[in-house]
Amino acid sequence: MTTHKLLLLPGDGIGPEIMTEVKSILGWIEKNSEVSFETEEDLVGGSAYDAHGKSISEEAMKLAHNADAILFGAVGGEKWADVPYDMRPEAGLLRLRKDLDLFANLRPAICYSALAQASSLKPELVEGLDILIVRELTGGVYFGEPKEIVTLEDGQKRAVDTQVYTTSEIERITKMAFDLARTRSNKLMSSEKHNVMKSGVLWKEVVNAVHKDGYQDVELGHILADNCAMQLVRNPKQFDVIVCDNLFGDMLSDVAAMLTGSLGMLPSASLGAVDSSTGQRAALYEPVHGSAPDIAGTGAANPIAMIASLAMALRYSFNMGKEADLLDKAIAGVLDQNIRTGDIYTNGMTKVGTNGMGAAILAQLDAQA
Repeated sequence: MTTHKLLLLPGDGIGPEIMTEVKSILGWIEKNSEVSFETEEDLVGGSAYDAHGKSISEEAMKLAHNADAILFGAVGGEKWADVPYDMRPEAGLLRLRKDLDLFANLRPAICYSALAQASSLKPELVEGLDILIVRELTGGVYFGEPKEIVTLEDGQKRAVDTQVYTTSEIERITKMAFDLARTRSNKLMSSEKHNVMKSGVLWKEVVNAVHKDGYQDVELGHILADNCAMQLVRNPKQFDVIVCDNLFGDMLSDVAAMLTGSLGMLPSASLGAVDSSTGQRAALYEPVHGSAPDIAGTGAANPIAMIASLAMALRYSFNMGKEADLLDKAIAGVLDQNIRTGDIYTNGMTKVGTNGMGAAILAQLDAQA
């Protein structure tokens, strides 16, 4: 029997509640496959700060380096609003991304047919939507130096964030995007600001070179990032895979997420390079929603994004595409039955809490098995 090592980092707010539902799904998979999961659990974010005075401990980082994959809940909340900047809850996630070199963030935006009416766009524009945004995650303006606020001689303050990219950073995210495009519709759009930013000029040059060197079978286009945001709202189905830098990926993926009707429905994956000796890659999977401290502990949180993040782990880390498909199908099946948590509920449907949604997905898995 194959054993996979999973590190669970539930985090803050609703993180522990939605992670509980993932544990139940993992148990179902173990009973219905030839795979077992060796799980360890630790603190991250505000809970880690309360316990250790930092947003992630050295012991937790050791566990992260040794895991085959990490499942991450959510971090943050008003409770930690005044902690030092370098120790804020989000710093734990940033350290995981940086230390594990998780350079590729995969953000799918999928609109389930049952939720097309929930989108702020017309249903015909979003029903069946399936976009994948591939965001460079460890470079760019979020990590560039200098990053500072200084006081000038005249008493004014000046803030500086630096956008920095190298050829190799752009090449590796572009190659991953092309490889993913080949598994879908063979179509890739690169979004950058090559008209006003030197980093955008280099980005476009490198993407074109990678395309010419080994991916000419994939249809490649370029679009300015601001126009891409507009086109996502105007006609989102024109896109399939979009590759972009850290800053634009952060913004465009949230725009795409809201097209689907609920930010709380969508998973993400952050992937590293394949280790030549083991054939494995570091990977972290997390829902794109926040910690929602206002509903934490009430049992009202929607666990679908967390469960769908597990499905991405099955697909990209464990080569369990069949089980990932089953889980994705189970989520869609539950939504087709008009079972809803409060964030996606409308009159006439069956309203459930966190545990109720998890139980419904388990029941659907049983029905499909």
